Amino acid sequence: MVADLSQLVKAYDVRGVVPDQWDEPLAELFGAAFVQVTDADALVVGHDMRPSSPGLAAAFARGATARGADVTLIGLCSTDQLYYASGALDLPGAMFTASHNPAQYNGIKMCRAGAAPVGQDTGLTEIRTLVEDWSQHGAPETAAAPGVVTERDTLADYAAHLLGLVDLAGIRPLKVVVDAGNGMGGHTVPTVFAGLPLDLVPMYFELDGTFPHHEANPLDPRNIVDLQARVLAEGADLGLAFDGDADRCFVVDERGEGVSPSAITALVAARELARNGGTGTVIHNLITSWSVPEVVRESGGKPVRTRVGHSFIKAEMAEHGAIFGGEHSAHYYFRDFWNADTGMLAALHVLAALGGQEGPLSGLVDRYDRYAGSGEINSTVADQVGRLEAIREAYGSRDDVSLDDLDGLTVTSTDWWFNLRASNTEPLLRLNVEARDPRTMTAVRDEVLALVRA
Repeated sequence: MVADLSQLVKAYDVRGVVPDQWDEPLAELFGAAFVQVTDADALVVGHDMRPSSPGLAAAFARGATARGADVTLIGLCSTDQLYYASGALDLPGAMFTASHNPAQYNGIKMCRAGAAPVGQDTGLTEIRTLVEDWSQHGAPETAAAPGVVTERDTLADYAAHLLGLVDLAGIRPLKVVVDAGNGMGGHTVPTVFAGLPLDLVPMYFELDGTFPHHEANPLDPRNIVDLQARVLAEGADLGLAFDGDADRCFVVDERGEGVSPSAITALVAARELARNGGTGTVIHNLITSWSVPEVVRESGGKPVRTRVGHSFIKAEMAEHGAIFGGEHSAHYYFRDFWNADTGMLAALHVLAALGGQEGPLSGLVDRYDRYAGSGEINSTVADQVGRLEAIREAYGSRDDVSLDDLDGLTVTSTDWWFNLRASNTEPLLRLNVEARDPRTMTAVRDEVLALVRA
């Protein structure tokens, strides 16, 4: 196909409908372009359980080997398992997945050696330009000596690496329900959890990229209803839900209540700081709770606030030598995992913290969940810039607030704050509000939404 990549190449990855927006011949061109831009002589490729993933991954490998690069195929894997392989083997990598998107989608998450991200400012723009050119004017010349494809299973080594980063020795037995959403958690969880004192109740572990039970996006409350009910029915200690490529993990407590990813960020930050002698930098994006920087400081660490998005978090992690980073979207990043995100390692921290004391999870996270939050609220607006300016005018003249533009518009008062930012891909404004009490949060939320939707 002659490619229109304007809708296919996003800020951080490639993602679109197969075969309408892209197909295997185009994946082959992406493989060739990836090798040229990264100057790789070897790389690692993995894929999720979507029906189109094996074919797309194989085509990408053909494009790479035609340009002279050797390819290690690790087959079915989670995205963080691909990052593990990139880090452990010190190779650039490509993961074929569309994460939590519906079944007809697929995509590529690419990284340089050591799991360093490839985004718009770090090579993805150049890859896009090459693919566009080749799709119109013919494929590039093949190398005199094509690369070699080998296969390698990295699952056991990935599990061993994670288990070496969290002390689970001596935890009490726990009953845990895991909803894999028919995604890659069904592939990784049995190996990672094997041998731990866990009574594992699996839900939707069958790998099925058509997602027959629910979308594999645990941040949508509709998609954790089954998990919440099962936790209560089983009398379990907690529930875990993974997204489609299992790089994000969402936690449910023993009451069936969802635990805020900000609370998980604060909990893991405290544990990682303790593991590092009570010092270190922790990165958090600007829509995480006030609780996060508070807990980081109380634990001896230095919090650093950044924009939303994994490429920004990873860049800040590298710049500051940070030990940990968290986002309110349930992405968790670890220095000892090549600054990459792994929901599985965050889940192991939660199991270790819960199993290391006798109280329930709800009591454990109370100390990290201190404020009332709205969650992210999306509003469809035709004029994103105009509505943002209207909000700025409404609050900018007030003496009791401060404004900043790190990512969208953040307005902060003594007892509350909100952030309003535009979606990169849809005509949406995304609102997050937090306050010291629920009544104040509700009042601020409703006031801002009335202005946004006016």
